[in-house]
Amino acid sequence: MYKHILCPIDGSSTSNCGMVEAISLAKALQANLRFLHIVDTYFPILDANGELNILYLADIQRSQGKKILEVAEERARQYGVSAECIIVESIGERVSKQIIKQVEEWPADVVVMGTHGLRGFARLMMGSDADMVIKQSHVPVLLVKTHS
Repeated sequence: MYKHILCPIDGSSTSNCGMVEAISLAKALQANLRFLHIVDTYFPILDANGELNILYLADIQRSQGKKILEVAEERARQYGVSAECIIVESIGERVSKQIIKQVEEWPADVVVMGTHGLRGFARLMMGSDADMVIKQSHVPVLLVKTHS
């Protein structure tokens, strides 16, 4: 069965649903669990002085990413599951592309991730990284719909 579970998280309630499911699955299967957080360092904005302040924003995102991963790791520990945490940096790439890279490099047996379950116009406007992961992944993808 599954021995390596990859769970992308971003701190949202949606990804937290996926995180809880990944922890439960890892516990039940005695599998290795890896939480993945992606920091996108592409910021096409200017600060108040009209200068790019990319380094400051990237540092904030890295710091927030570490906190998100620490919370996930502690949650897993509370359930008796050991989890590995990784931050990957991207420059404007889709999150789905980074997830697929991790699937191939680690290698994962399954991806567990939260999804909004959007349809129609909302999905068209927001896109769906979950949908892209399903289409591009060579391993099973378990989508956990938000409980709202």
